[in-house]
Amino acid sequence: MASNPPAPAAPFVPSTEPFGFPAPRSDEGPWEEWNPTEESLQPVRGRHRVAKQRGGGLARSSTVLGVGVIAAVGAGGMASANTGKPPVSISMPDLASVGHMFGGSAETPKGSATALSSVGVTTKDAGQGARDAGQALRDRIMAQAESQQVQVDSKVQSVTEAAIAKQAGDAAAKAEKEAAAKAAAAKEKAEAEAKKAAEAARLAELAKQYKLPVVSYTITGTFGQPGSMWSSGYHTGLDFAAPTGTPIKAVHSGTVTEAGWAGAYGYRTIMTLDDGTELWFCHQSSINVSVGQKVSTGEVIGRIGATGNVTGPHLHLEVHPNGQAEGIDPMTWLRGKGLNP
Repeated sequence: MASNPPAPAAPFVPSTEPFGFPAPRSDEGPWEEWNPTEESLQPVRGRHRVAKQRGGGLARSSTVLGVGVIAAVGAGGMASANTGKPPVSISMPDLASVGHMFGGSAETPKGSATALSSVGVTTKDAGQGARDAGQALRDRIMAQAESQQVQVDSKVQSVTEAAIAKQAGDAAAKAEKEAAAKAAAAKEKAEAEAKKAAEAARLAELAKQYKLPVVSYTITGTFGQPGSMWSSGYHTGLDFAAPTGTPIKAVHSGTVTEAGWAGAYGYRTIMTLDDGTELWFCHQSSINVSVGQKVSTGEVIGRIGATGNVTGPHLHLEVHPNGQAEGIDPMTWLRGKGLNP
């Protein structure tokens, strides 16, 4: 690919002095200005073409340079606004001095380097702007952090309140349950006491209707007691030991259904109560009633003896509900009537 040949070197010696000195100096020798023309430059071939330089090059160059400076200043300002850093000063020599390099007047006007991005802005103003931008950013960050903290605190408070409410609800439910249990227990206890009192009242009323068969006695045999002395192999009644001739009284009102000798039972009297229960009074020494006779509670129906299969004088009492052959425990039956043998 073809390339442009290098341009001839400029026939001057560069000065070490900055641009904008007041006048040429004698120790630098004569100045000779060189401007390239179409005849001094070879034509450009290929795609690497350079537009022809026409008049007003200095003005065009100055315009391009000015646009670049403005763009740089704008970029610097944006960077300062975005980053919060103070603006960067861009220094540029006066355009007249730059024009001197391109064939302008040899006289260089006085000038100075000026930061275009700082035109009309003092150092204090620039610093104040940076501080304001930083303060604004800091305020935004702090406001956002405070908002987030408020949200966190609100959430924590909500969770705490929910936990407290749940705990209070559980405590209330537990207290209600305990109160209900206590109330149920108290009710059950009250009902049991009421039932017990009612039963006591009933037994007290029955006790007025029932009497123990012997007033002074000693219990010498109980129901179900095993032994070879009884033909059934166990004791079938309740024994009230007392001296011979001790009166035997009717436990309750009823009718005499049997009275006489009964083998191993000796002299026996059977009374049938109104509910069909039979009471057997055995081993009597004498009988004071006869069959079919109506007797009242506490009436003397005979006397204690030692007749039949006995080892000593006593009353053998048996209880047969509804006249059945097998008897029940007389102790339990008597207690059910309010009596305590």
